[in-house]
Amino acid sequence: MSNANPLILISVIGESKASPENIEYATEVGALLAESGAVVICGGMTGVMEAVCRGAKSKGGVTIGILPGSTIEDANKWVDYPICTGIGDARNAIVVQAGQSVIAIGGSYGTLSEIGHALSSKKLLVGLNTWDLPPSKLRPQDMIICETAVEAVDAALKI
Repeated sequence: MSNANPLILISVIGESKASPENIEYATEVGALLAESGAVVICGGMTGVMEAVCRGAKSKGGVTIGILPGSTIEDANKWVDYPICTGIGDARNAIVVQAGQSVIAIGGSYGTLSEIGHALSSKKLLVGLNTWDLPPSKLRPQDMIICETAVEAVDAALKI
């Protein structure tokens, strides 16, 4: 039997046209996840997805990109394992389901759909500068809102 640490897979979701602030958050989240030994899963494209992969690779981490199209060339250059789905935005459900927990950074409508998938599947969901969902629709355990990348990664790793 192996004494190796268990595999930890964390999905990071966020907008493809990210603000500088969200790029910074995502880069730091990626680096912190890699330092913790977690594998980063994302949509594999630009913006938050590219920044989280770049951050993870800066610390020797492993990255997986779940791509909407059918060609691995669509992946950003920091994706180690591109997975082509050919199913467009429907791949958002796969991005969420592949992780043991989900960190949402910023986001547009695609990220909102991923947040919906995480909530409906009762995944541990961590928000960092993301959608402000109506408190009347959420229970405290539905989404952990964080102010820093360190807080977000610490929360996501409590799976």
